[in-house]
Amino acid sequence: MAADDVDRIVSAWRRERPDVDVTPLEVLSRVSRLARRLDLARGRAFAGTGLEGWEFDVLSALRRRGEPYEMSPGQLVAETLVTSGTMTNRVDRLLARGWVERRPDPADRRGVIVRLTPEGTTVVDDALDRLLAGERELLAELGPTERDELAALLRRLLRPFETER
Repeated sequence: MAADDVDRIVSAWRRERPDVDVTPLEVLSRVSRLARRLDLARGRAFAGTGLEGWEFDVLSALRRRGEPYEMSPGQLVAETLVTSGTMTNRVDRLLARGWVERRPDPADRRGVIVRLTPEGTTVVDDALDRLLAGERELLAELGPTERDELAALLRRLLRPFETER
């Protein structure tokens, strides 16, 4: 298998610091570099739709919810891992673009519900299609079994962090 940048970095650390076990770099530096590549690919995918990444995050949370595509701001905060103040700002901006609407929460007179509009549904569906096309390209080097194995391993690494919520 051909060497990559991480192999060169690890080799240099082993040469310079033979007293230190640098094996975590072999996995986590690749994950970090892949995350950066994914962010760039995500930006390219969304550029064609006029969406920013955070807009996709909020709109897709609503879309995944199912009909009538609505959630409370608190549910959106939990789903997108941002503060309530940040979510208020984001909802305001999405409202201005016509992609969501606010309405009173019938279960709580003081609360509101954020609902995806038909325009928001179209935008998020288009962005998802573009995103998945790019991600399929990134995974093209792996066969179906390898993708399943990688997903299972990454799930094992990620699960402890998700239980911290």
